[in-house]
Amino acid sequence: MAQENPRWGYKRIHGELVKLGFDLDKKTVWNMLKRNGIPPSTRRNRSSWRTFLNHYKEQILACDFFTVETITLKRLYVLFFIEIGTRRVHFAGITTSPHGFWTTQQARQLIWKLEEMKRTFRFIIHDRDTKFTRSFGNVFRSAGMKIVRTPFRTPQANGYAERWIRSIRQECLDHILIFNEHHLYTVLKEYVGFYNASRPHQGIDQRTPIPIDNTNMKGSIERREVLGGMINDYYRSAA
Repeated sequence: MAQENPRWGYKRIHGELVKLGFDLDKKTVWNMLKRNGIPPSTRRNRSSWRTFLNHYKEQILACDFFTVETITLKRLYVLFFIEIGTRRVHFAGITTSPHGFWTTQQARQLIWKLEEMKRTFRFIIHDRDTKFTRSFGNVFRSAGMKIVRTPFRTPQANGYAERWIRSIRQECLDHILIFNEHHLYTVLKEYVGFYNASRPHQGIDQRTPIPIDNTNMKGSIERREVLGGMINDYYRSAA
């Protein structure tokens, strides 16, 4: 009961047990909770990060950077955004110098894109990297969104973005030699298109971020090569 009802203290739990026919003292309930390591309701009732994400997932965007080294050892920075509820990824851009002016411009372009899609969000999550400047945040504030910064040195707090970085590395970038910025842009655009429209996700019940029309179940099953055959995508042809 304590785990399922974090706002219930030992007295409230005692009342529920009495209602169910148990004959015991309130102090017994308190001792049982303490013995099993269950903290008081004042501590259990604090909303967890996971609770926040689950409750508002359809209204949350997350963003992050990751880096890619070219074969000439040039470091490229990739900025992306991901919708927590649908897992849809928005590839923002690539740069060798992720300064505040550049990140702010990418934020503006994303807001314009979301407006065209008629998509609205209440929160955006990012870490405390200095690349996310005040002007970057102001773009989202002007669109009615609240900035949620993750705690220091806790990449797991931005777990959805981190998980996408792991996916693109394992499925794509770890198997390709990147020549230059244009090459990386081409690779990322193709992978993101596949990820959004064709790749099932366990976290959303094996659906795709952009829903697929499953009404056609009679066409033959075809195979499409993604990234030159590095990934295979299966679909039904028009009947």
